[in-house]
Amino acid sequence: MKLHHIGVAVADLDRGIAHYESLGLRLAHRERVDARQVEVAFMGERPWIELVAGTGPGSAVSEFIDKRGPGQHHLAFAVPDIAAELRRQKAAGAELIDAAARPGAWGHRVAFLHPKDQGGVLIELVEEGR
Repeated sequence: MKLHHIGVAVADLDRGIAHYESLGLRLAHRERVDARQVEVAFMGERPWIELVAGTGPGSAVSEFIDKRGPGQHHLAFAVPDIAAELRRQKAAGAELIDAAARPGAWGHRVAFLHPKDQGGVLIELVEEGR
């Protein structure tokens, strides 16, 4: 697997974009992902920094920020076949947050692995759009 992006939870996406632009990164892509109740902005080049903001108080990212504040949220790795990788992870004993892939940004399919089996880090698997 190769690193696809680093997810950073932000309370305000526009302010987050402005901050990373001040560091010299350019906005590569911005999108609302209603299925995940988030709006995301990919900064720089691959591996990107993905800024993630919740679109409502019930979103997982909004709850994350309420509990922990803004900051690193997840590491995402590109996989060629997300269904096969989920089967492999389950067989290895990993706790899956998602038993099957769901829609993500850029038309990718994504799934998450629980941090308790991943050294305390939320892991996202990304199968790029076909």
